[in-house]
Amino acid sequence: MKILVTGGAGFIGSNFLRYMVNKYPNYEFVNYDKLTYAGNLDNLLDIDSMPNYSFVKGDVCNLDFLTEILRDVDVVIHFAAESHVDLSIGNSLAFTKSNTYGTHVLLEAARVCKVKKFIHFSTDEVYGDIINGKFSETDKLDPSNPYSASKAAAEMIVQAYSKTFKLPIIMTRGNNNYGPYQYPEKIIPRFATDLMMDRKIPLHNPNPFRTYLHVDDTSRAVDIILHKGVIGETYNIGTEDEFRNIEIAKKCLDYFGKDESYIEHVQDRPFNDLRYSVVLTKLQNLGWKQEISFEKGFIDTLKWYEENRAWWEKLILKN
Repeated sequence: MKILVTGGAGFIGSNFLRYMVNKYPNYEFVNYDKLTYAGNLDNLLDIDSMPNYSFVKGDVCNLDFLTEILRDVDVVIHFAAESHVDLSIGNSLAFTKSNTYGTHVLLEAARVCKVKKFIHFSTDEVYGDIINGKFSETDKLDPSNPYSASKAAAEMIVQAYSKTFKLPIIMTRGNNNYGPYQYPEKIIPRFATDLMMDRKIPLHNPNPFRTYLHVDDTSRAVDIILHKGVIGETYNIGTEDEFRNIEIAKKCLDYFGKDESYIEHVQDRPFNDLRYSVVLTKLQNLGWKQEISFEKGFIDTLKWYEENRAWWEKLILKN
C-alpha cells in the first residue's frame, strides 16, 4: 500500500508518520507538506532515512502537481491545515484558502487519480460548543470561528465528493491534541516554553473547557480507521480528559515550580467556545481505546519540552 500523508511535517502528521513508518515496513509513505511556519522536517529526523518513507514539498492548492504525485497512491490521509484559532481571527482568508480550497483541490486530484481511500482529518470544533452532553457524528455542524468554519466548509466538499463522485471517503473529528513536537502556539507547549524562559503565561479566558487527547492515541485511532473504518462514515476521536484553561495553567505552574503571579490575564477572543465533548462509541466499536492517560501524557510532554529545548528555541527565534 502506498499512502500519501498531507501535512506530515506538522505536529499530528509527523507523529503519525513516525508511528506508521515503524509499524508498517511494507507500506510506502509519502510526506507531502508545504513547510509553512508550523511544518518542520526536524520532527522527522529519526525516520528520514527509512526505506519506506519519502518527502515531497508541495502545496495542497497545486492541482497539477498533486495529480502527478497521486497517480500511483492508494490512500490519502489529509492532515494539512491551518489550525490556530487566534490566527484565524486575524487572517481568516488564509484559513479558507488552505483548509477549504486546499481540501477541494486535493479531492479533485484524488478523484482524477482514482485513489482507493481518502481519510479527511477534521476537528470537534466544527460542532460548535456544548454546555452539557456530547456531540455524536450525526449532529449538525455549527462552527463559531473562521478556523472551525473553514474546516466545516471542507467537510461539506468532502461529503459532496463522496455522494457525487463516489470517492471512497472516511472522515474524523478529533479533540485537542497534545504531545511532543507541537508548535509552541497551542496552550500546553506555549505555557511550558514561556515558563522555561521565565516569562508569564498568557491566559485569555480561564473558564472554557477543552478535552485533551495524546497525539499517539490519535495515531492509533487513524491507523484503526484506515484498516477497519467504513467508507462513508465519520468517526469522533477523543477522551474524557476535560479541563478548564485555568486548570491547565495551574498544572504547568506546579510542574515548573511557579506561582500564580506568572499568569497574565489577556484580552479574550471575540467569541470563545466554552466546551467541546464528543461521543466515542463508533470508534471504540472498531477496537480503539485510549492508552495514554492525561496524567502520564501531560508530564511526559512537559519533560519532552524540557529535554528538547533546542528544538523549540529555534522555532521561537525564527518566528
